[in-house]
Amino acid sequence: MKHPQCALFFLSTICLLFTACGTASTSPSVILKVFAASSLKAPFTEIQSKYEAAHAGVSISFDFDGSQILENQLASGAAADVFASADQLHMQKASGTGLVGTSQIFARNKLIVIVPASNPAKIYTLKDLANKGAKIDVADPSVPAGHYGLQVLDNLGKSADYGPAYENSVKANFVSQETNVEAVVQKVQLGEADAGIVYQTDVTPAIANKVVAIAIPANFNVIAEYPIAVTKHAAHANEAQAFVRYILSSGGQAILAKYHFITVNK
Repeated sequence: MKHPQCALFFLSTICLLFTACGTASTSPSVILKVFAASSLKAPFTEIQSKYEAAHAGVSISFDFDGSQILENQLASGAAADVFASADQLHMQKASGTGLVGTSQIFARNKLIVIVPASNPAKIYTLKDLANKGAKIDVADPSVPAGHYGLQVLDNLGKSADYGPAYENSVKANFVSQETNVEAVVQKVQLGEADAGIVYQTDVTPAIANKVVAIAIPANFNVIAEYPIAVTKHAAHANEAQAFVRYILSSGGQAILAKYHFITVNK
């Protein structure tokens, strides 16, 4: 009479073992942690999809934020395998404290001004940014986009066409300074600001009909350089190196170009 019970127990055990094995086989064996500047969210999300499809057993987990915040988190002991910054300054800080290995430039970017599609403040040119009462949102100077934006205004202020009075008027119109450039984009598209200084890559297909871009001439603009590096304490150093190689490959560069980044082979 005990034999049927034994058989049932045996079968139940086998089923549990197969279920456990099946779960293990479908779970990624490596979860790659990538710290990336917020301006990289759109292309890196697409890169994630394609990379994971081509690399069985590897899953990518992103933290997107201002480069200064990510570098500070690394310095505070946060675990990450890869750091992709929107400027050289914060990568150099990470390198100087032994947090990352050798970095490589993988993309470049430049700034534009965006206004809401409804354009209530009637900002059509760079000179209109100095109009009294215009509400301008920018990234904080500690954020790469904010630092670059101040450089652009400094370049404009030194020119005969704009001058120091223009620069001071624009700065007087700053109503907020954000901890990442994505927040600037959000406030402008929602109409909470009349204009914002962001990257050209921030005008993604998702918001293209919500904002209007105003170009900044090349002689006043700043080219942002994006470096990437494997962290010194990466839990998955080999996989991290492979991910960096993909970012620098023709496949990775093509996706970055799709989102209007300036690729390293240009």
